[in-house]
Amino acid sequence: MLVRPFVQRDLARLTALTIETFRPFYEDHFRPLVGEVVFANQHGNWRDDYREQVAGLHDPDRHRYVAVAETGDTVTGYVAWSVDPARRNGTVTHLAVSAGHRRHRAGTALCEHAFDGMRALGAEVVEIGTGGDPFHAPARALYERLGCTRLPVAVYYRRL
Repeated sequence: MLVRPFVQRDLARLTALTIETFRPFYEDHFRPLVGEVVFANQHGNWRDDYREQVAGLHDPDRHRYVAVAETGDTVTGYVAWSVDPARRNGTVTHLAVSAGHRRHRAGTALCEHAFDGMRALGAEVVEIGTGGDPFHAPARALYERLGCTRLPVAVYYRRL
């Protein structure tokens, strides 16, 4: 597996990978959990939201970066991160690995690549967020293996 910088021709594949990766969360976990009204309000257009978000992830002039994992000619995952130089803080904003390449250290390699990039830009701390639900359990396990500290956070939704 090779981890390399993002190039514009990666955009369509990364967008598709993001939608493929997070479809089970939105459709199988979040929607049934919160109901149709909250789902529609919060994430009813989640596919289009990702199409817009992924297109803006790599913007070095704004301290935003993307790295891509490849096995052969196949894109197997990516990580997006940003750095706030004034605060010396980095944030992993997106991490996605294709289903067939999970549990093969791609997520670890991508995160470590991002951490190295953040350090090179002066960051001293990294923030990574994920869900507390069963779908996100593998991400939590990865971040804990990487030495991250889990914070107790609760988010609530209610239909009005």
